[in-house]
Amino acid sequence: MKQDVYTRVTDTILAALEQGARPWLKPWDAAHAAGPVSRPLRHNGTPYKGVNVLMLWLSAMEKGYSAPIWMTYDQAKELGGYVRKNERSSLVVYANTFKKTERDTASGEDIEVEIPFMKPYSVFNVEQIEGLPAHYYAKNTLPALDAAQRQARLDAFFAATGASIRHGGNRAFYTIGEDYIQMPPFETFHSPESYYATLAHEGTHWTRHPSRLDRDLGRKKWGDAGYAMEELVAEIGSAFLCAELGITPEIREDHAAYIASWLKVLEEDKRAIFTAASHAQKAADFLLSLQPSPEPEPEPEPNREPAPEPQVQQPEPDPQPERPPAPAAVAESPTAADPPVPVGQPFNTVSRRADAPPAPATASAAPARKSPGRRAPRPGQGALF
Repeated sequence: MKQDVYTRVTDTILAALEQGARPWLKPWDAAHAAGPVSRPLRHNGTPYKGVNVLMLWLSAMEKGYSAPIWMTYDQAKELGGYVRKNERSSLVVYANTFKKTERDTASGEDIEVEIPFMKPYSVFNVEQIEGLPAHYYAKNTLPALDAAQRQARLDAFFAATGASIRHGGNRAFYTIGEDYIQMPPFETFHSPESYYATLAHEGTHWTRHPSRLDRDLGRKKWGDAGYAMEELVAEIGSAFLCAELGITPEIREDHAAYIASWLKVLEEDKRAIFTAASHAQKAADFLLSLQPSPEPEPEPEPNREPAPEPQVQQPEPDPQPERPPAPAAVAESPTAADPPVPVGQPFNTVSRRADAPPAPATASAAPARKSPGRRAPRPGQGALF
């Protein structure tokens, strides 16, 4: 009988734990351009989350991959690549919900409920694929931060959470009653990374407070199943944070005892690792959400050429009104009048020259009268037929 996805994933995690290895401890210094191997990415750059991160970490450790990018067979084909012969895929899961109408036993009415489901699918690392665009294989060329820069960045991260962090003693813990994190002095850790990795673990515990994520996994006393689940959440959550911050998780002195408690929880509940990974992802996302938004980069000034000065249009001078020609005596006979005006010519352009003397009026001439159908032009305006 084919195993369900919960059993397949849990058995993979259990096998690693039984060998004394934690699936969340892996090489963290891969120099790939897309990011360290600690942050598995889809083909489009979207990070994997939850239990898929653990599964791909295991595959990366087992097979020695340094590239963090994974994709399906069809996605590789669409990008022009092909999976090499005899390459084995890695298991990831797709989780979602679908809506279903059911009869409410209390009211007898039909109600719509969301049913969660999960299905497995296979992916390949880009190191198993040939022919992809060059940027899928590119190496990181960015300069690494020096120790002082890294420490300042990590200090700023945990300060931005607003958690109360106290220093002293020789134990690291979080107390939910008084809501503070207790850390040994920085100088007592064997390396700066071990200090910040431990702080990431306790910071994940800090998210369980009722005023934050209000996470209650049934913890009643030290060492019970609820305690083991909360420690598993903090362990995975700190690994997720370390992946984001680029630091190596710390292997605790009580390594074997914790693994034994986790083995017991996972063997009794095949879905426990999914629950723990989900809570861990929420805790990491919550701490990341408390960080200030990066300031947007200033837009470069456009290389504009100076605009030409607008040309001022000189106003045209008002036209001088033309004087009307001297009225000529119009004889009643058509032969006594001026030459006929050509068709289409303005009245004031066909009159006799301005320097020509006016025609003498005859004594017998009757008073001039306007020709029918004609209208005297207004000063400065010509009229056309």
